[in-house]
Parts: sequence; structure tokens; C-alpha cells
Amino acid sequence: MQIKKNDVYTIEITDTGTQGEGIGRADGCALFVKDALIGDVVQVKIMKVKKTYAYAKLEKVLSPSPFRVAPRCAYSRQCGGCQLQALSYEQQLRFKEGKIRNHLIRLGGLEPAAVDAAREPIIGMEEPWRYRNKAQFPFGTSKDGRVITGFYAGRTHTIIENTDCVLGVEENREILERILAHMGKYHISAYDETEGTGLVRHALIRKGFVSGQIMVCLVLNGDALPKEEELADSLWQIPGMASLSVNVNRERTNVILGRSLRVLRGNGWIEDSIDGITFRISPLSFYQVNPIQTGKLYGQALEYASLQGEETVWDLYCGIGTISLFLARKARRVYGVEVIEEAVLDAQENAKRNDIQNAEFFVGRAEEVLPKKYEEEGIRADVIVVDPPRKGCDEKCLETMVRMQPERIVYVSCDSATLARDLKYLAEYGYELKKWRGCDMFPETVHVETVVKLERK
Repeated sequence: MQIKKNDVYTIEITDTGTQGEGIGRADGCALFVKDALIGDVVQVKIMKVKKTYAYAKLEKVLSPSPFRVAPRCAYSRQCGGCQLQALSYEQQLRFKEGKIRNHLIRLGGLEPAAVDAAREPIIGMEEPWRYRNKAQFPFGTSKDGRVITGFYAGRTHTIIENTDCVLGVEENREILERILAHMGKYHISAYDETEGTGLVRHALIRKGFVSGQIMVCLVLNGDALPKEEELADSLWQIPGMASLSVNVNRERTNVILGRSLRVLRGNGWIEDSIDGITFRISPLSFYQVNPIQTGKLYGQALEYASLQGEETVWDLYCGIGTISLFLARKARRVYGVEVIEEAVLDAQENAKRNDIQNAEFFVGRAEEVLPKKYEEEGIRADVIVVDPPRKGCDEKCLETMVRMQPERIVYVSCDSATLARDLKYLAEYGYELKKWRGCDMFPETVHVETVVKLERK
């Protein structure tokens, strides 16, 4: 029997895909069903048919999975930001560990026995809510003409109206409501992506979990907001407010922040600290969004680096120096490399603020900086730590790491698929998987961080 669009089936969900979707079978065909959980018996409607599989829409849960829980957010199915809210937290951790394991075996070409022997238990959270220190809220106009803010529905640019995401800090709600009230009072328009018109595009909000300091950055399709000082006075009543700025972005683009930044009140940054190291964070800075888990993640990376105090360590993709400064407390010397100049300036400033004198930072691509320093100055690498973006390491960067022949490589990854691909390359050049561990930086979502320890054979 051939499966067709709009057919309705009753199926049991027997597996979970990498994006958290349930997988069941009908007439020998695999069906991918968003919002269905392993163990559910569901009624589904076929939406799109491919050669060997199909996508189906969840119509009704006929018999719920033993792992199903009530989502905390009424918009969880529409929003797409929290793919796993209906799954018990214990099962979320099992899913994430399984996802890493499968990638290491299927994409990394590693033997299941070796992967299992190297596994250490995933680092979960005691309270997997309200953990995000940063959120970016788009503004738009509702069908009835009101200015609204919230989050984009999954795979669309339709805004779901919501000022209180349960993953974000509680202050977000009051900040957004004050901005909306100001816009309503002075008839300030929200940006329209289709037309490229309207003024207010996004609000970026950050909070230091240790410092308690809050930053608000308004992204505008123009130079200024009407009655800016009045809004500043209103926001400044919120405890912890330390920085208010305006970012100008007139481009027709999905990129949120533009290059021009103007401070309205307070500093152009806030401070926060992880495990006793203080960081200065500006609107443009990369800083991990879950500070509670970041200390555990970096502590694990430090443990895997196995530093005795005499090592020279290179930290590639070092950003504002977060991992570098952790490593510097145990290494003889740390060199950080980052292609974004502003991040390197932040890293240098962070080293000064923490009186860390054995860390040095360079602007450039790792595959250019490392060989130059090695050939011209004889700086070698005992340990290399990498924390690349989602796309993984550049192949030239991997080639350079192999040429430097460090004793150990610690790889921190936010995408276990590209991690597995890079480990396959490093394994071909003599590096062996010793340990790996997941760290749940993003509860309620399908994303997971991984730390890996490799040693040269």
C-alpha cells in the first residue's frame, strides 16, 4: 500500500530522531512526527512523502508515553524553541547521551565498545528552567494592529506573542512590558521584515547570574527611539539594570545586531563571573547562555587537559577568553586565538581584570597563527583545546593541530555531528578517544554540549 499525503494512521512511536521528533512506521514506511514521544500511540496525518520516509502531523495522542509530562509553557508546540518540554527531564538526558553516542559511532567511525568504554555520565541540571542569561525578542505587529513581541514559531518568522519564556530570567517580562508600553504611548512602530519599514526590531536582554547586573540593547531600524530618556527612566526602576544601549541595524537581513552601538545609560557592558573569574560582557560578546552549566563544562575541559603546571596550551576559537582563563590557572602558558578582533580585545581586558599574566591572545585564524608562532618563535603545543562554532573545525585548523603534535587535544563541541566528523580525521592521524562526556547546557531543547579527551598514540 502506497502512503499518500493527507492519509491518517494510528502508529506507535518507537524511536526518536536527532531533532527530538518521534519515529514510527506505517505500511513499512518510517514516519517522522514532531511533538510525538517514544512510547506514545498516536493518530497522525501524512503531510509530506519522500522515497523511503514521510513527515506526519500529530493529530491526537491516543495512549501517552510513560515519559510524557505536562509542558510548563502553553506555547511550547508552536514556538519550536523547546522541542522536548513534553519529555521527562531524565529521559531528555538519556536521549542526548544516545544522540552523542550514535554520532560518534555512525559519523565518527568509532567502535561501539571504545565509545562505551570512554563514556562518562552526562552532566544534567537540578533545576532545568530559567537558566538562560540571554534572550533576543523580535518585535512585530499583530493582525489586529497591536505591537507585540515574543518568539518566532518553528521554521517561520511569525511571532508568537509571549513576554515570559520559562527558560529565560523572570526580569524579561517586566522589561518587555515596559518597552511595549512606551511604544504604545508614543505610537512607535515595530519593524516589518517584508517591507523593511518600522523602527524597533529586537530587544536583546542579558543578566549576570552572579553579579545580578542586567543589560538591555534595543535594535533599531533607525538612529534613535522617541523619548529615549523616558524609557531609560522606566527601565532603570528595575533592580539590577546596569546597561541600556541602542544598536542600529538598517540592513534587510536575518542578522540581529548591526555594527553601530550607542550607550544610553550605564556602561556599554555588564560583568559576570564563573568560578571566581570575572568577565566583561558587551552586547556583541559571545558568552555561554547557561552560566550554571558553563562552570561545570569548563571544569570538565580543564580536567581532561590533565595539566601539571608546566604545559604550553593553545586555546583555539577562544572568544572572550572564557576557557583560556580557566586553563591559565593550571598551565605554564596559554595562547588564545580568535578571528574576531573585538572578542580578542575583550579577552585581553578579562585577563587584566583577573590579574592573569600567563595568557596571551592573538587575532587571526588558528591555521595561520599557530604555524607562524611555531616556526618563527618555536612555540609548541603540549595541549590544544578547541571550542569551535556549530560547523566544527576548519580542515586547515585540523591539519595544523596534527602538525603541532600535542600530547592531548580537548574538544568542546555544541554539535556532536560535526564533532564526530572531526574526531574521525584526528583518529586517522594518531589520536585516540580516551574520554567523552555530555553536558546539558540547553534543557528542554535537543541541543547538547560534549567534551572529549584525545591522546596521541
